[in-house]
Amino acid sequence: METYTCTLETPIGALQIAGTEAGISAITFLDNPAPASESIPPDLAECARQLEEYFAGTRKEFTFELLPQGTPFERRVWAHLLDIPFGETRTYMQIAEALGDPKSIRAVGRANGRNPIAIVVPCHRVIGSNGDLVGYGGGLWRKEWLLSHEGRPVQQALF
Repeated sequence: METYTCTLETPIGALQIAGTEAGISAITFLDNPAPASESIPPDLAECARQLEEYFAGTRKEFTFELLPQGTPFERRVWAHLLDIPFGETRTYMQIAEALGDPKSIRAVGRANGRNPIAIVVPCHRVIGSNGDLVGYGGGLWRKEWLLSHEGRPVQQALF
């Protein structure tokens, strides 16, 4: 099955959406926008439309098919991320405990960092146990922007 891509300009930079006719496999931040496919399947166009609504403040949930590739553990973590409501956060420890193994906190952090579907699989909603914004592949400034956009107050660094 052929993989297609499209690029979406957002308030936090360009996003590349990748997927097949069966669903979305990746949403990544682009520092340098790449060429998009000449034609895209309906799922990619729908994903782009829903992301535009999210950034406009009119959408809180996404309804298109997701096809992330990862290990079984990573997919369990990503599935749990999908349960974090808009405007709320969880800690890495809370996710590890919810998965039934508090000792897996570092593995949860690695899986969170390998999330291929930014924003939609909301890894930006995972914070440190002390409330700090830590570890976001798109940059902490984007994580801060996304959490603020979703209505969660973000503590500004003092130094």
